[in-house]
Amino acid sequence: MATADQRTAPRPGPPAPAPRPAPPAHAQRTVGQGSAHPGPSARAEPEPMTGAQSLVRSLEEADVRVVFGIPGGAILPAYDPLLDSPTVRHVLVRHEQGAGHAAQGYAQATGRVGVCMATSGPGATNLVTAIADAHMDSVPMVAITGQVSSAAIGTDAFQEADIVGMTMPVTKHNFLVTDPAKIPQTIAEAFHIASTGRPGPVLVDIAKDALQARTTFQWPEHLDLPGYRPTTTPHRRQVREAARMLAAAERPVLYVGGGVIKAGASAELAELVELSGAPVVTTLMARGALPDSHPSNLGMPGMHGTVAAVTALQKADLLVTLGARFDDRVTGLLSSFAPDARVVHADVDPAEIGKNRAVDVPIVGDARRVLADLLPALRSEHEEGHRADLSTWWRQLDQLRRDYPLGYTPAEDGSLSPQHVISRLGEIAGPEATYVAGVGQHQMWASQFVRYERPGSWINSGGLGTMGYAVPAAMGAKVGDPDRVVWAVDGDGCFQMTNQELATCALNGIPIKVAIINNSSLGMVRQWQTLFYDGRYSHTDLHTGAAVAMGQRIPDFVKLAEAYGCVGLRCERPEDLDATIEAAMAVTDRPVVVDFVVHRDAMVWPMVAAGVSNDRIEYARGISPVWDRDEETSTEDDDAAAPAGPVAVADATEEGR
Repeated sequence: MATADQRTAPRPGPPAPAPRPAPPAHAQRTVGQGSAHPGPSARAEPEPMTGAQSLVRSLEEADVRVVFGIPGGAILPAYDPLLDSPTVRHVLVRHEQGAGHAAQGYAQATGRVGVCMATSGPGATNLVTAIADAHMDSVPMVAITGQVSSAAIGTDAFQEADIVGMTMPVTKHNFLVTDPAKIPQTIAEAFHIASTGRPGPVLVDIAKDALQARTTFQWPEHLDLPGYRPTTTPHRRQVREAARMLAAAERPVLYVGGGVIKAGASAELAELVELSGAPVVTTLMARGALPDSHPSNLGMPGMHGTVAAVTALQKADLLVTLGARFDDRVTGLLSSFAPDARVVHADVDPAEIGKNRAVDVPIVGDARRVLADLLPALRSEHEEGHRADLSTWWRQLDQLRRDYPLGYTPAEDGSLSPQHVISRLGEIAGPEATYVAGVGQHQMWASQFVRYERPGSWINSGGLGTMGYAVPAAMGAKVGDPDRVVWAVDGDGCFQMTNQELATCALNGIPIKVAIINNSSLGMVRQWQTLFYDGRYSHTDLHTGAAVAMGQRIPDFVKLAEAYGCVGLRCERPEDLDATIEAAMAVTDRPVVVDFVVHRDAMVWPMVAAGVSNDRIEYARGISPVWDRDEETSTEDDDAAAPAGPVAVADATEEGR
């Protein structure tokens, strides 16, 4: 079996260690926040202790405050000294996947590194989904796993799994530790790598005998990471060229991704928006980076984005792309995406630049530092008289916003519309709440119908699309930011994958609130079956609503919530909606689960079908925007013909059956 040094890839080497931060507000977060650093112990004499004690001391030195995990044989030596730690809180979850997603939610809500812990074999493999999810969404996370004793590695010992080999494709880096003396250095490096450059998950797998052996503890004075030098400061010449192009463009769009939130660059983004006058689109991972109330915010682009946002990208002559990666859900058919646009692409990860879309001006750097340099460069262009007139562009975009607002049609049978539920939830809970979504229709409706006014208010599984994400991630977000109201917006399918973490919440005093958008179906799959499979609903009925044929709800979510020590509520009528949400908001001492039984045929609109051009966006089923109209001749008749408001859009209640 390979040694630790043989099994890890060459590790890049260090920028200066970052100072220890306090838990940050998103708008104040600095680059490298949460990274490990030399602390007081670096100057102290080595202390004798076990490897397990050294691990716990290392977590303390890395300023870890919470670990989500489950003990088991290989990691058990670490759990004994963890009991005595004065600063590290352990939250005992009910499933390792829940530990991983909780660590993600904690990281997303606080900007700090999330930490999860599991034993070898099945414990470690149960973390893989959360690790892959964190990798796709650039979430800083350290996963610590126990491994069988080093002499047993490679023998197919009980509960042995090569978790290092399994996770190499979905981690930023990983380590196998068989020498107890290397534990402090490895933990310091893991936290630094996870939190610097493009954030991501790091796995530390520690052999059981390394945890049991006697060693000495000394926190490292320096990080030995040869070759690892993330570029966070952009090249000034590239920034100046970007400013020149932005000043000259007649149809610019600021295409903003999650990297802006990761970098804590929302204030700088708002300043650029005001200075440039350009329209902004915020991706699924960037909702809240610019307040939805800002007049320049066109909303979310992509498969279920607003017509204005999708069209702006398609018709732009310049895309200034900040911390986004041209993923397929935004671009649609890549060859037809933004055909007339030149591209400025700024990203902290050089591998993303030019990966999917050819770039005219590449800028490698942290989004906050890029914006900090772009602002004075653009001011200089304006002072020299270089500034395009965007009035025609804005007339076109404003017309699209008037003609094609987000909306929905109430259900004809008088049942609850899911869009109405989520819209009222956002209005009653307000912009200071945090909203955490699973994956599917409820995720898209939550991204569309809640107004996000601050960075960090929207947390979801974007890249991997993991069902079961919402409840444990909301738990982690609430632990990290306990004074905020945290709503998990979940589907009845997603909820049943990880709802056991309600027990964790109830026993640990973590009063999250869960809104189950219960359409008795795997909703997004059912929508695709309606649209692309002739309404053949193969294995998507979950029987969680009022299943008349079966005579019972399986499960009954209210009874399930009560069994887990939570408050269980149900709402089935529009007239009860506000009172039910307000009743849930009034509960502050334990978790609340609300079963919103909604109309099952509602669909998510607008929509661009997978693999087709964004030019083929449908506003509702069978209704496509008219691209070639004369925006210069808007009249009162146009306004009268436009949809009247947020409930004027045809959806599946009429056309999806």
